[in-house]
Amino acid sequence: MPQKTDKLTQADDGTLQTNSPGEAISARDRLVISLLLVSAFVVILNETIMGVALPRLMDDLQITASAGQWLTTAFMLTMAVVIPITGFLIQRFNTRPVFLAAMTLFSLGTLVSAMAPGFEMLLVGRVIQAGGTAIMMPLLMTTVMTLVPPSSRGKTMGNISIVISVAPAIGPTISGIILSVLDWRWMFWLVLPIAIGSLVLGGIRIQNVTTPRRTPIDVLSVILSAFAFGGIVYGLSQFGEGAGSSSIPSWAPLAVGIAGLACFIARQLVLQGRDRALLDLRTFHSRTFTVSILVLSISMMALFGTIILLPIYLQDVLGLQPAAAGLMLLPGGLAMGLLGPIVGRIFDRHGPRVLVVPGAVLVASVFWILTQVDASTPIPLVLACHVVLSIGLAGMFTPLFTSALGSVRPQLYSHASAVVGTVQQLAGAAGIALFVSVMTLQTSALMGEGTGEVPALAGGIRMAFLCGAVIFLFAVVAALFVRKPAVPAHSSPAGHDGGTAPVAPAAH
Repeated sequence: MPQKTDKLTQADDGTLQTNSPGEAISARDRLVISLLLVSAFVVILNETIMGVALPRLMDDLQITASAGQWLTTAFMLTMAVVIPITGFLIQRFNTRPVFLAAMTLFSLGTLVSAMAPGFEMLLVGRVIQAGGTAIMMPLLMTTVMTLVPPSSRGKTMGNISIVISVAPAIGPTISGIILSVLDWRWMFWLVLPIAIGSLVLGGIRIQNVTTPRRTPIDVLSVILSAFAFGGIVYGLSQFGEGAGSSSIPSWAPLAVGIAGLACFIARQLVLQGRDRALLDLRTFHSRTFTVSILVLSISMMALFGTIILLPIYLQDVLGLQPAAAGLMLLPGGLAMGLLGPIVGRIFDRHGPRVLVVPGAVLVASVFWILTQVDASTPIPLVLACHVVLSIGLAGMFTPLFTSALGSVRPQLYSHASAVVGTVQQLAGAAGIALFVSVMTLQTSALMGEGTGEVPALAGGIRMAFLCGAVIFLFAVVAALFVRKPAVPAHSSPAGHDGGTAPVAPAAH
């Protein structure tokens, strides 16, 4: 006979109330999740909105492609640095003030970007935007894991996958449409009233659903994380700019990043024994969590690398206008959105492997096809590849997020959400840096051999996709080991998790 699992959530009077997995989510909890989903969609949309705009920005601001990529890379890098702190914020403060802080930062960054007179101020605005976005995603994931019973998490996480995967996917489409009739600054002016509206509506309707607890923040961990993630991504981007263009060797920042990451991990291992870690790495005690994070990392590298490369290929090799290039990416984004809830239901019934393995095979196959693109490749073939790629990723994201977060003890939910967000953004930033670096190096090499500019760029893009194809083979193998988390047989109050659910054994 199936065993019943109870879950604790906070009532309006501040007490904890028990809900069973079979019960419907309360109207208050549904409202909180819906507001967080809408707000998260708005902020995540801006993560890739600069993709199609890059050629226009390179002309208007007189910057190189390697510099222009930092408008997206710096956004994700800031998120990777800030997201670990959100584990502390979610435990230390209630839902409403954390939400207000996130949307205020995002709105301010959007205003700064819209008013930016040049590249430097635009980059500052993007970093401020990213600070708000970084807070929003772990807040959304932790809230969902706290309020939604395990039996229906797949469906809810399917909606979250729309935010995490579809919003970045349609960002280039929206920016392409805007750029076809307006100046690039309107990408921010049009988002600003939506962001402010979300801030006001959330300020009125968001209710607190967690119980804060006093927890110290380790400043050294914050500093180490900045050196670790910043060094790694900056080092990767330096390879694309060429060794001769900088007085700093390309390997130096990468070495600093790796050393910083080692120190950061060592620091967390010491602090987590006293429950003071900025990012509690005990989440990796779950094999399911670890494997899911590995596959998710490779998938995010593929997604963001493709999002940055395809607009360059469509515009600079095939000669499409920004609006047309953006619309080419729309069907894939819509496919991801439509499949999100369906994939979630399949996950709830059958688990992750029936989704993750075929999805990984589809994505890998598309990458190998894209290694053959050139200036004569039919546009319908490129469109079909992007749609199939999007379908494959849609089949992977929801199962990976749900399996990863559901496989840890509930008092580690906020840390697991922060780990997922940090790895996701770092992998995305690394994917962009890696793909652009490979493209730039190969393009320069071909032009040095006398190849024309367009054929050389096509050759650079082919090499970047080949790199992605090889890397994704590891995701195909790892996908075979993703398991559905076990539903806990019984529960007891967590007591230390700021409103998260009771303790449950981690799935391995």
